Amino acid sequence: MHQTDTDPPLEYRRRRILFRATHRGTYENDILIGGYVRARIAAFTDADLDALEEVMEMPDAMLADWLTGRQPIPDDCDTPMLRAIRRAAEDGEGQPK
Repeated sequence: MHQTDTDPPLEYRRRRILFRATHRGTYENDILIGGYVRARIAAFTDADLDALEEVMEMPDAMLADWLTGRQPIPDDCDTPMLRAIRRAAEDGEGQPK
């Protein structure tokens, strides 16, 4: 995935983030985070992408626990983006049929 002169910077960033969201290293997070991002990436603004990148910096094991509801999201990690991904996961969005 290389940027070319014809790729707008925001589009290149979206493609890079989508790849990262769907290749987390754990299947569970690939599905939960990747499914959420895949469904919404085209509409994400720079601010949304910043918030998403913050979430994706969190450790996979913790994200899986928070997104599945096995553990509550701690106050110091609780962001609107993380809550939105969790709501989507609870609704079964992006999960294999």
